[in-house]
Amino acid sequence: MKERIVLAYTGSLQDLMAIRALAEADDAEVVTLTLDLGQGRDLEEIRDRALATGAARAHVLDAREEFAHDFVLPTLHAGALHEVRQPMGAALALPLIARKLLEMATIERASEIAHGCTGADRNRMDACVRTLEPDVRVTAAARTGVAERNHANLLGRVHSATRPRTEAADRPAHVEIAFERGMPAAINGVPMPLIELIESLAIIAGRHGVGRTEEKEKSDVPGTELRLIYEASAAVVLHAAHTALETSVMPRDLLRLKREKATEYARIVSDGLWFTPARRTLDAFNAKVQERVTGSVRVTLFKETLLASDAGELVPAGVTHT
Repeated sequence: MKERIVLAYTGSLQDLMAIRALAEADDAEVVTLTLDLGQGRDLEEIRDRALATGAARAHVLDAREEFAHDFVLPTLHAGALHEVRQPMGAALALPLIARKLLEMATIERASEIAHGCTGADRNRMDACVRTLEPDVRVTAAARTGVAERNHANLLGRVHSATRPRTEAADRPAHVEIAFERGMPAAINGVPMPLIELIESLAIIAGRHGVGRTEEKEKSDVPGTELRLIYEASAAVVLHAAHTALETSVMPRDLLRLKREKATEYARIVSDGLWFTPARRTLDAFNAKVQERVTGSVRVTLFKETLLASDAGELVPAGVTHT
């Protein structure tokens, strides 16, 4: 009986190549796992391509609710941002992917899991896996050419491809976001489930170019550089509104302590230490703090800027309150 490998599979050309490479190198059955994290792609078509390429089985799981409530929401409550300015979309998805890979490996009785992460993402993924299952075999599927940096989920997307810039809307949009004990609950008085609320904010803020930034990063290929575009419209608006509300309802000493903890929370996510007692302890602290965070914040969106009225200051497109 052949060994089985469970591969985290996004549908990219690199992942399709990995299916064949892993099967041939290890003489194994490759089982793919694709998670719906709100990336907005046809995942059934992606599944069919995996099977056509040689996967023994291809699983597609809807993990949007789990991602939103168990990962996005705690990070919003923490006020955790990458380098104190960027929402952490890709890094935040990796712990969930790692957990689901291990769960599927148990179901499939697989002896190994594999993923295509490179650089810092590979370190984060491997750290998450080691925390949960120290003895499991993990393979980083081989990459060829320039490494791909196309990540997408509910919080936004990171891509390295050149994409035409969308003209921002000519008129400002006014959005009122209601929170109940830290939970985003309604937009303009209309109650919404968390996923629907995030998707609605992404559309509204995206029309105004809010949450779009551009950076350059060294590539895995020596002598080359990646031009990365970050789009995190909903996340930027939610962090700004949530922080504005906290500023108005919390005493200064508690607010100062919480912001100190936010930096540590962001480091935990960046280092792949999600499944640790330190993160759970900070979650307990933040949950207690959120008991105070009920109210509404009026946000104005216009030409890549936003104004959260309770905070009283303009916030550039790619930056939230810190």
